[in-house]
Amino acid sequence: MTRFARDRQVIFWEEPLPSAPGSPPSLDARVCAQSGVTVATPRLPDDLQGPAREAALKALLDQALPAEHQLVRWYYTPMMLPFSRHLSSACTVYDCMDELANFKFAPPELVSLEQELMSLADVVFTGGYSLWEAKRDRHPNIHPFPSSVDRQHFAQARKGDHSPEDQGAIPGPRLGFYGVVDERMDLDLLAAVADARPDWRLVMVGPVVKIDPDTLPRRPNLHFLGGKTYAELPAYLSGWDVALMPFAVNEATRFISPTKTPEYLSGGRPVVSTPITDVIRHYGELEAVKIADTAPAFVEACEVALRLARQPGPWLEAADTALAAMSWEHTFEAMSAEIAKVLSAHAAAARVMLGAPVARPSDRRRPFDYLIVGAGYAGSVLAERLSSQLGKRVLLVDRRPHIGGNAYDEKDAAGVLMHRYGPHIFHTNSEEVFGYLSQFTGWRPYEHRVLAQVGDQQVPIPINRTTLNALYGLQLASDAEAEAYLKSRAEPVERIRTSEDVVISQVGRELYETFFRGYTRKQWGMDPSELDKSVTARVPTRVNTDDRYFTDRFQAMPAEGYTRMFENMLDRPGVTIQTGVEFEDVRDEAVFDRLIFTGPIDEYFDHRYGKLPYRSLAFRHETLEQEQFQAVGTVNYPDESTPYTRISEYKHMTGQVSPRTTITYEYPRADGDPYYPVPRPENQALFKKYEALAQRTPEVLFVGRLATYRYYNMDQVTGQALATFRRIAQAAGRTVEPAVAAEAPTLTRTA
Repeated sequence: MTRFARDRQVIFWEEPLPSAPGSPPSLDARVCAQSGVTVATPRLPDDLQGPAREAALKALLDQALPAEHQLVRWYYTPMMLPFSRHLSSACTVYDCMDELANFKFAPPELVSLEQELMSLADVVFTGGYSLWEAKRDRHPNIHPFPSSVDRQHFAQARKGDHSPEDQGAIPGPRLGFYGVVDERMDLDLLAAVADARPDWRLVMVGPVVKIDPDTLPRRPNLHFLGGKTYAELPAYLSGWDVALMPFAVNEATRFISPTKTPEYLSGGRPVVSTPITDVIRHYGELEAVKIADTAPAFVEACEVALRLARQPGPWLEAADTALAAMSWEHTFEAMSAEIAKVLSAHAAAARVMLGAPVARPSDRRRPFDYLIVGAGYAGSVLAERLSSQLGKRVLLVDRRPHIGGNAYDEKDAAGVLMHRYGPHIFHTNSEEVFGYLSQFTGWRPYEHRVLAQVGDQQVPIPINRTTLNALYGLQLASDAEAEAYLKSRAEPVERIRTSEDVVISQVGRELYETFFRGYTRKQWGMDPSELDKSVTARVPTRVNTDDRYFTDRFQAMPAEGYTRMFENMLDRPGVTIQTGVEFEDVRDEAVFDRLIFTGPIDEYFDHRYGKLPYRSLAFRHETLEQEQFQAVGTVNYPDESTPYTRISEYKHMTGQVSPRTTITYEYPRADGDPYYPVPRPENQALFKKYEALAQRTPEVLFVGRLATYRYYNMDQVTGQALATFRRIAQAAGRTVEPAVAAEAPTLTRTA
């Protein structure tokens, strides 16, 4: 950020701190004299929580930004998204430094927020190759940036021992570590090394976070010195003979790429590390870096490193050669280049959108500014925004005989409001998305609940404490007891790559086979061991008794149904709708300037490289002569011998009162309408070929789940469409306020 601040205003937004008692929310902003970065620190009352906290942060953020600006949003964590998602930006960067969801006490909403951020980001950077490998299928423009180093800063450690006072009093030899001491630290290993060599002094520099300090091993030769500043680190490093990285090998360290390795080497110290993938990948061949996977091996590696430390020579020269290509300047230049590509692509698209009118015979009047293909969420939102905000004339077409896409609902012959394409439950954490849709519908509060049929029992899914107690006849009375029970059943998986790995590592094989294996085989036509880990990572496991399927802030159903919401959205003079027509026919007949395509991207390019694989669904709707069929909106059937995956009953969702009820059976299938992109590496590689074609076709905007080959929830595709519209408006020189209702939407209950 120091380098970006050379020619840009950089505002670094920190985590909030408590405000003085009785004081309102405020913002402390100061310009760092060394870096030129503006550091903004919100101060909030301790009792300000939930939506009120987000609203306060949003207001402070809006006040901090200049009125006229070309904004680049740069996120280090998805947790900053709720109060900043409304901002219009020329480029959005997600700088993903770690797999934060694997950390201890990670907020439950982190996974869904990251999914939303991935859909909004123009470019994604990852803090290392392992993390890039894990996420490269989740975004089309993602780049690895392994750890860099300020060599000059840490080279101060080579100028003799100038240890600070608290370390200077500790005799040698000293083996040291600096960094956060948390669940990523192998405390048992530290204790074992200290016990094996009482003549060594192990110096741990850094704050203790997320673990109880009382759990730290206490030995006469093990010293925890607490947190220090970045400026102080070379002085502590100067007093060590060997630098340590005693990380535990667990989920929290699976994707780390420690900056400590090049920093320690810049300070002229040999390094001993546990087998962290990116350390082995980048430094494993250096004599200066020793890798050890057991306590005895770690002690032996430290002994070898101590001998190296006494004889600087070829090992240090080789380390310096490896470090020569590393610098923050290089990283800055590479990141800047990727951002420049995004800005350039947006500018090119703007030139196309604002270009001269298409040449036509003088006797033909241009009837439409935009042809939008697909009348689902993406197409309908863009049609409404372009017509209502920019005054554009839009032709919206769909091959189906109705608007609303897969969310289409209707009353059946019995008068029961049902969803033709299976249950659609609206939920979101986005105030902007919920506020925008609230312009076109009232809402009925609804929190979806799902049961799973296991033998003769129906138990909550996602798995929670109630599920465990019911299945196994337990009496788990607290979250801690349930967490301990699940840990006792979990099975270690060396490297989590597949959906099977995810579940087994969390809950063990028995629960995996009970709830996930059969359901996944039916849903995807593949074993979970063949599918990317993202498939089952979407379904959480809980230790409390919360039986809601979703935990989003806004959970509700359109009061009069989805179709009425879409009708209200599109009922405006600037929008012409044609349903039951094919794009190929309209393209040849209609007169339009610009095209927005929300259909399958491979279909647009005539399947040039082959068809992108999807899973489809078949639905069997039944109306029953009874008021209620099942206890909740959806019951899953994970047993592989049952041909359908779930049964849904709509009256739970809509609140409709009727003497009859309608249910829907879902049967996954390989052919039919495209519903779910199949998450396998070869499919993502095929999509990237089509994406490259799309990038060479700037006169067409590809928006929506089919056009970007991603599975989006309804709120996510709405958010993507709103973000696309903001870019169109910016290209036209128009400033458009975020699409949020003027007043907070009201949730109403209907009979």
